[in-house]
Amino acid sequence: MFDKVLIANRGEIALRVHRACKEMGIATVAVHSTADAEAMHVRLADESVCIGEAPAASSYLNTASLLSAATITGADAIHPGYGLLSENAEFAQMVVDHGFVFIGPSPDHIRMMGDKITAKEAVRSLGVPVVPGSDGAVRDEARARGVAEEIGYPVLIKASSGGGGRGMKVAASADEIGAAFSTARAEAKSNFGNDEVYIEKYLARPRHIEIQVLADGFGNVVHLGDRDCSLQRRHQKLLEEAPSPALNAAERAAIGQTVTSAIGKLGYLGAGTLEFLYEDGEFYFIEMNTRVQVEHPVTEAITGIDIVREQIRIAAGLPLGYAQEDISLSGHAIECRINAENPETFVPAPGRIGLYHPPGGLGVRVDSAIYAGYTVPPYYDSLIAKLIVHGRTRNEALMRLRRALGEYVIEGVETTIPLHVRLTEDPNFVNGVYDIHWLERFVGLK
Repeated sequence: MFDKVLIANRGEIALRVHRACKEMGIATVAVHSTADAEAMHVRLADESVCIGEAPAASSYLNTASLLSAATITGADAIHPGYGLLSENAEFAQMVVDHGFVFIGPSPDHIRMMGDKITAKEAVRSLGVPVVPGSDGAVRDEARARGVAEEIGYPVLIKASSGGGGRGMKVAASADEIGAAFSTARAEAKSNFGNDEVYIEKYLARPRHIEIQVLADGFGNVVHLGDRDCSLQRRHQKLLEEAPSPALNAAERAAIGQTVTSAIGKLGYLGAGTLEFLYEDGEFYFIEMNTRVQVEHPVTEAITGIDIVREQIRIAAGLPLGYAQEDISLSGHAIECRINAENPETFVPAPGRIGLYHPPGGLGVRVDSAIYAGYTVPPYYDSLIAKLIVHGRTRNEALMRLRRALGEYVIEGVETTIPLHVRLTEDPNFVNGVYDIHWLERFVGLK
């Protein structure tokens, strides 16, 4: 097992990794920018190193500073958390080349799954269903029109290196394909430095379903059930629940078996999440995240498995120690992402936290690195807390969530808590009747 782990991240995920390490008897090293000098993960870690100025490019994305911090503190391994460099294959390779263990999959698998075209081709060859679309990149408008006619409108044009809704455009008819194609390429080039795009059939009202997997170096692969992440605005998730209210037990077991079989054949190592669109009883693979997910706590709640701990154990060369038949899903869990944003306009609202009182009680978990007096900086993602509830049934979890939201006090900055309160009272959400476009209709986005 490792003696010391450097946590190459910030905020609640850095604190989450720190806690898992401490429970395993592992010393931690926090890195921070000048803006995060008073952050909670910095305060609690065994050691801390300032790695640069406030902008992420000067600190959290500065690979030389991160590797130097690991060297001077004598760390054995580096945990990347999520976001930032967590799915950067070049960084993972640099970590390995400099003699550290990267707590995640191999650079080759990160690279493979980081390109959506390559990822689709890889999983399709392993028997995983994919959304009908182009075979590889579409490089000109004429080809785009041909693919669209073949699979039928509407179609979705997507950046092959994209994420977060950038470089993604819908064409509802032949009249729109030209503009959508050129705009998607321009956005892809601007955001990712790569204008390569591909085309998929646009599904009208699908659910966004994720399957969490763990794989060790001994041929053991398990899935931890599913998560429903359909409540999104502009492809950014706001609320997740597990298991999905849209699936039955047979569907859940079938897609889980398909995924674990594919991951086993791939030789994947560590934690990963395969994301699907689900419509009319059919699953369609869209991408794989080769890291821990923001929404991993809902899976931990219903399985009792500490996913971050398992990441660390696998990276240290230990086996899982259990098989698929040992895993059972218990109850229902819901997670609300609490952002420092205006709940109606979603404009970021950084500032100083005044009174802070998180909810508690049976089945309530808060993952957050904020505290009274903490200043939410304007330089990073606006996520400041995750509220997770667990109940024996979905209804019990929902009632618990309403109670917990009513107790949650964050003063000094605007947050999305009022929006979550509205969501929990809406009949469609209460009945589990929603899709990936529902939230945008709910909040009046176009």
